[in-house]
Amino acid sequence: MKLRYTDRSKDDVELAFAWYERQRTGLGFEFLDCIEAALQNIIDYPDMYQIRYSHFRGCPIRRFPFSIFYTIEENEIVVHSVFDNRQDPKKKP
Repeated sequence: MKLRYTDRSKDDVELAFAWYERQRTGLGFEFLDCIEAALQNIIDYPDMYQIRYSHFRGCPIRRFPFSIFYTIEENEIVVHSVFDNRQDPKKKP
């Protein structure tokens, strides 16, 4: 399936990457590697992750307190948010 990112999800990843890189050089890239692994699981098995609320499925990220929230559309997977699980849940997409 094709993968599409919303502007919000792109911003989420950029902000988290920058924050982790400020904490330790290279940690941002480790974060991106974990995001890529999770996205590959989503592409391979899009129905594997449960619907967390409304129609959004949530995939937790290994090693980092983030989840990828996505929907399965007709011919693509839409990534709506890479959500920091430490935030107020009301900020979910």
